[in-house]
Amino acid sequence: MTRPEDELRKKVASQARRMKQADRERPTLLAQTVYVGTLGLLFVLPVVVGAYLGRWLDGMIEGYSMRWTLSLLVFGIVVGGVNVYLFVKE
Repeated sequence: MTRPEDELRKKVASQARRMKQADRERPTLLAQTVYVGTLGLLFVLPVVVGAYLGRWLDGMIEGYSMRWTLSLLVFGIVVGGVNVYLFVKE
């Protein structure tokens, strides 16, 4: 038969182990910086690619046009937002 003191001692020891493990697994400043940098790239890269591709396509059309630039810029913002959402959701 187990005594209440033994059960309490086991629970406290278990919680102490969990706290020590959580302290060891805490993300470092470098890990957090890499995470934020990755989020930035996931958002900015599609926006920049969309803008450059749209500008190139508009340059191939005679006259003044910004149709492709604006369309692909908005598309890049949407794709970047979805990328960030899916990455954070993971």
